[in-house]
Amino acid sequence: MTYALPRLREEVAYVAYHFHWPLDDILDLPHGERLEWVGEIARINTRVNESG
Repeated sequence: MTYALPRLREEVAYVAYHFHWPLDDILDLPHGERLEWVGEIARINTRVNESG
């Protein structure tokens, strides 16, 4: 199964921007785990924005 390249780039950029993880480390994550990190970052951003 393949994953849409634009969506993959979006997820990788999002995690890399917020956590400063290297590209290879992010790409090595299974898709489900990467999505969990994307969700966690979104929750962190929501909490920060709501408290600011």
